[in-house]
Amino acid sequence: MPSFEELKNSPAGQTIRVRASDGTVYFTLGPNYGRWLPLRETPQVMQDAMVAVEDRRFRIHPGVDPVGMARAAIVAVQHRGTGRRMQGASTITQQLARNIFLSNSYTFTRKAREVILAMALEWKFSKDEILELYLNKVYFGGGSYGVDAASRLFFGHSATDMTLGEAAVVAGLVKAPSHYSPTADAGAALSRAKVVLDVMVDAGVISRAQADAAKPADLQPVKEAGQNSARYFTDWVLPQLDMLIDEGSSAIDVYTTLDLSLQRTATASIQANTPANVQGALVSLDRDGAVLAMVGGRDYVTSNYNRATQALRQPGSAWKVFVYMAALEAGYKVEDIVNDGPVTINGWSPRNSSGRFSGDVTLRTAFAYSLNTVAAKLGDEVGYSAVANMARRFGITTPINTQPSMVLGTSEVRGIDLTAAFAAIARKGVSVTPYGITKVTNSDGEILYQHEPDRGRVLVDQWVAAGITDLMQTAVNTGTGRAAQIGRPVAGKTGTTSSNKDGWFLGFSSGITTGVWMGRDDAKAVGGLQGGRAPAKAFSDYMRVAVAKRPVEQFETEVVLPEWQLEEEGDGYFGEPGQDGLVDENGMPLELPAEPNVEVETYPTDEPIVLDQKWIEEQTGRRGAGSGGGSAGASSGNSAGSGADGNRGQNGAAASQPRPAPARPLSNDTATRIY
Repeated sequence: MPSFEELKNSPAGQTIRVRASDGTVYFTLGPNYGRWLPLRETPQVMQDAMVAVEDRRFRIHPGVDPVGMARAAIVAVQHRGTGRRMQGASTITQQLARNIFLSNSYTFTRKAREVILAMALEWKFSKDEILELYLNKVYFGGGSYGVDAASRLFFGHSATDMTLGEAAVVAGLVKAPSHYSPTADAGAALSRAKVVLDVMVDAGVISRAQADAAKPADLQPVKEAGQNSARYFTDWVLPQLDMLIDEGSSAIDVYTTLDLSLQRTATASIQANTPANVQGALVSLDRDGAVLAMVGGRDYVTSNYNRATQALRQPGSAWKVFVYMAALEAGYKVEDIVNDGPVTINGWSPRNSSGRFSGDVTLRTAFAYSLNTVAAKLGDEVGYSAVANMARRFGITTPINTQPSMVLGTSEVRGIDLTAAFAAIARKGVSVTPYGITKVTNSDGEILYQHEPDRGRVLVDQWVAAGITDLMQTAVNTGTGRAAQIGRPVAGKTGTTSSNKDGWFLGFSSGITTGVWMGRDDAKAVGGLQGGRAPAKAFSDYMRVAVAKRPVEQFETEVVLPEWQLEEEGDGYFGEPGQDGLVDENGMPLELPAEPNVEVETYPTDEPIVLDQKWIEEQTGRRGAGSGGGSAGASSGNSAGSGADGNRGQNGAAASQPRPAPARPLSNDTATRIY
């Protein structure tokens, strides 16, 4: 027979209580044991109710009750052949023995073992120890073991604060937990509680006046806080525990970022706006990446496939944020003029959804109305690898193709990743990592894990983030995303794929970023599904509630351009010899490495210098002045400082420059060579 401590610390499995951002337990996984209550902390009314209804002679029998067994045997003989089981024979000690050591199979062999084990428990432990074990291990339904777990489940507080009426309800559950559950059948639970109170009066532990005053009918059991759609979030977040903690046996509490009120709003917005026979998903992130709400489908019971975190879908025009950010980073400004006209790239000729061309428009207009031809030209100019690199920087981990059509969002993405990318834009170009767990504690309140704030990485300069935010705000104010307006500043982008197979809207306001997707699981076309319609409307319905209690925030869209974008093209990029030295494309001086024996030689330029391969080899030290006859002005036999970063290439630019620039002619009078 194990010791008392061994029996006390032997749960049947780990209990995981998942809590929302306000601390509410909305989901419990595994057996729920609550807090272990020593008998001295368990209310006397709970002890009396359990003993009176389950084993009135508990304090005097040796583990088995001969009177009870005789009564049960008579009933068994009277009902022989009817299939009715023997009832009323098990004492509290026998039930404890069955719960700890045996199964619930109904056989005479199991019953005999139960009797032997019950007598062994009585021989080794005191009556108080047996009752304490029983009250903390008996099953009360709903996954709850022990009176504390039952009290928290049904009444929302610890068993230490239990009233007589609540004790009667809980004690009545042991006979048939699922049938007498106050949340499943309030009428049955009330009738059973009255029986328990009558038995307690008959046993003399309470008076009739006390029983009448208990009034179990006035009790208001706690309604289950769990929501159908919240399971999508739970299924996403719980597997992360394996990477966060090592605890694998004792009960734990997982505190999450989920806002149950916003979760209900998100669910309602998806269900109300998603077309018939179409699925929808929504992810909402706070400015630091905390997941406030997550909807993976219209109904978790029907389909637990999480389309917000698992589905790979084409983003359509929502992908253009990466195209335009690459263009802004390459030097475009939001008011630059671009041409919306026919274009063919490697045999691919994109067209606008309207079927028309607008001619010369600003970059702002092209983005606001999601002009495909302009996106194609921008992608071709800045390079598809630059667009792919931008997407990678912002957290897109799925494969990205670099065909010309990639600028229109043909590479598949996950909804949560794309939403996090938009959240990084809202954070002024600093990365955002979605997370759902804030801390994990054990049953004693000891912290096993605490989330540390992620300071993020700078993905693009703030002026790039400001520029794309400016464009996205225009898209909502006057462009394709007008249905996403909520009465305060919103920046966002629509996305619609070919044949209307996918519809997206992603945007942010007042520190909250939300992404909405709609489409069919089989990727069939959906008539009329466009990002600016149902997805934008679902975004609007959700965000109006989500930001209602937050202050209005204006976007910082004033773009402060770097010097290299403000200077005129030409010599200004590289300075003039002998003045301020060489500068890079950002207007910063080039620091040439100090070399020993640096010589500056000035020579007449009567003869023109031919910038051919021979001259380059001489200047880089790959060719001696004497080999091949040398070239005009070369220093005989001197190759000191060969390969110095300051040497110019054929275009006259410094070798360390990241982008080519127009060649600057040498001086008519003298030239300066640096070794």
